Amino acid sequence: MILTVTAKIKIKPTESQVEALHQTMIAYRQGCNLVSALVFDTGELKQPSVHRVTYQTLRNTMGLRSQMAQSVMKTVIARYKTIRSNGHAWSLVRFKKPEYDLVWNRDYSLKAQLFSVNTLQGRIKVPFEAKGMEIYLDGSWTFGTAKLVCKKQKWFLHIPVMKNTEVPGLKDIKQVAGIDLGINFIVTAYGNDGKTVFYRGRALKRKRANYKRLRSELQRKQTPSSRRRLKQIGERENRWMTDVNHQVSKALVTRYGANTLFVLEDLTGVRRATEKTKLKDRYVTVSWAFYQLRKMIEYKALLAGSIVIAVDPKHTSQTCPLCGHISKENRDKRKHRFRCRTCGYESNDDRVGAMNLCLKGKEYLLQGTGLA
Repeated sequence: MILTVTAKIKIKPTESQVEALHQTMIAYRQGCNLVSALVFDTGELKQPSVHRVTYQTLRNTMGLRSQMAQSVMKTVIARYKTIRSNGHAWSLVRFKKPEYDLVWNRDYSLKAQLFSVNTLQGRIKVPFEAKGMEIYLDGSWTFGTAKLVCKKQKWFLHIPVMKNTEVPGLKDIKQVAGIDLGINFIVTAYGNDGKTVFYRGRALKRKRANYKRLRSELQRKQTPSSRRRLKQIGERENRWMTDVNHQVSKALVTRYGANTLFVLEDLTGVRRATEKTKLKDRYVTVSWAFYQLRKMIEYKALLAGSIVIAVDPKHTSQTCPLCGHISKENRDKRKHRFRCRTCGYESNDDRVGAMNLCLKGKEYLLQGTGLA
């Protein structure tokens, strides 16, 4: 199985290198807009045809190097193909921010802690922070087309890296872990060893409530400075949620290690379901990045030699894990308690959800290995 993740590295260009990168990104954006206008007017998405019409203009008028001109065409064509594949109306794609897509071993390379990149003035070599990148530089990963990004005068390189990873067979699985995602506990994990792990979310709820309060205050002001501040707060909250998800997913996968079957709920459509909640609770319920957390668990589990499956979440918090009785009355959402109306079993409702997911994982194993 091919595993693809995006590596983000920080580069440290000098003042002269910053100028060279800026000029190149601006020229690349202008080239994208030129090609975009042609593609929009003609509907042509075959690169040889686009090449015949735009290549000389990109090279002679805009000063792009040969590989840059080819990359401009690929960038634009890919954007229009995405529009078609998503079923959106055909519309002109505008490239507003400076950008630069880099082809591995043509536009850029990484060697000896130096990032070598092609610019309008020729190749430059820029130091980069190697911390966290060591895993991708061991020779087992393939590098894809990267994107050069500048945010608040800081420079980053976003690189898709790919690796052929062996997926363990079901007969190699040694343990099952049910993973319940929630609000009061971001993750509740229950293993077939009978132990439960809670990753608490109350402090996260308080911090997000503070973000919500700040957002409401700024929205009432409706000034240019308040709108800029709103954008900054949104970006900061997204970075914080991503960091929390990274920490939780890493801790979870590290705890259970290799040859584990992680069982999560299939949360497709969870937004539509949670939007039925009360208005005052909607922000907390809907806006946590659960899908991002699930994807992080998936790729980290795969790197660790484990498997992740997603199952139907129906009744996972209403079913008694001991006697199997299903009832809405089994669960008290307000108190976060579960009490079976048939056998009297009591526990935390998130823990019960994780237990039932663990049971579904065991059933999946038995069916897959032909032992059911």
